[in-house]
Amino acid sequence: MAEILFFHLQSRPLEQVLPTILDRALSRGQKVVVEVASQERLSVLDDHLWSYSDESFLPHVTDREADAAQNPIVLTTQPHNPNGAEVRVCADGIRIPDAMQDYERVVLIFDGDDPEALSAAREDWKKARASGHAASYWQQDEAGRWEKKA
Repeated sequence: MAEILFFHLQSRPLEQVLPTILDRALSRGQKVVVEVASQERLSVLDDHLWSYSDESFLPHVTDREADAAQNPIVLTTQPHNPNGAEVRVCADGIRIPDAMQDYERVVLIFDGDDPEALSAAREDWKKARASGHAASYWQQDEAGRWEKKA
C-alpha cells in the first residue's frame, strides 16, 4: 500500500516547498515523477528547480527529454511514470492517481486558498482512505513549517 501525503499550501507557494520534498525523496534513494497541469507550469518549475538555490542542485528533466527514464526526477503533464519513480507528486490541480499502488508514496500538494482545490483534496482524501492506503494531512503554519493535522 502506498503512503499518501496531503500538503495544504497556505503561507508558501509550490516553488518554495517542492525542492524540499524532492530533496528528501532523493536522500532516500527514491526516484520522483512530478505531474502538473500545463506545459507553461512545467516550464516554470523546470527553470525554478535549476536556479532556486546557489547551494543546492536537483538533477531533473522533463518527460520530453530522451533520457527521462534514467533521471531521478522527471517533470510531466501526463499521468505516466517515465522514470519508474517510487514517488509521485501531484501538484497544480492534479488529482491522486487511480493506480496509487504503483508507488511507495504519493504526495498531493494543493492550494489552501483555492476552494476547488480544497474540495478536490477532500475527495482524494476519502478515496485514499477508502482504498486502505495510509494517508496523512499536513498544513503549513504561519512560518511555513509543516504541522501534521491528521
